Amino acid sequence: MDINMSLIGQMITFAVLVWVSMKFVFPSLNAALDERAKRIADGLAAADQGQQAMVVAEKRASEALAGAREEASQRVADAEKRAQLVAEEIKANAQAEADRIIAQAKADADQQVAKAREALRAQVADLAVKGAEQILKREVNASAHADLLSRLSVEL
Repeated sequence: MDINMSLIGQMITFAVLVWVSMKFVFPSLNAALDERAKRIADGLAAADQGQQAMVVAEKRASEALAGAREEASQRVADAEKRAQLVAEEIKANAQAEADRIIAQAKADADQQVAKAREALRAQVADLAVKGAEQILKREVNASAHADLLSRLSVEL
């Protein structure tokens, strides 16, 4: 009987220990395990959200980069068009300036030709008077024959 009593005592002690553990220890362990599981689930959810946010951010960044590239290429095209227009304007201005210089040079040349003709006419008139003087062996009065000399210079 000693053995049975000791066995029953151990069983009762074990049952009390199981009951106390189930009543006081296991609930706090379950609560700690539940809290840890909740933190792990929250961390996994936050990681998923972060990953989704990263995908969205990468998409936005690639869209922004594509937009910036398109805008840059448009600006380059606009700058090339402006440069071409400026070059054409410079060419037109240079051509107009060249035409003006050529016209001025022609006018100067015409004026110098006219002066040279007048000088040549005057010299020819003088030579004609001197030649006539030599032929006639007498001096011709230039003031008396001014009308004749002016007609002669017009004919030359």
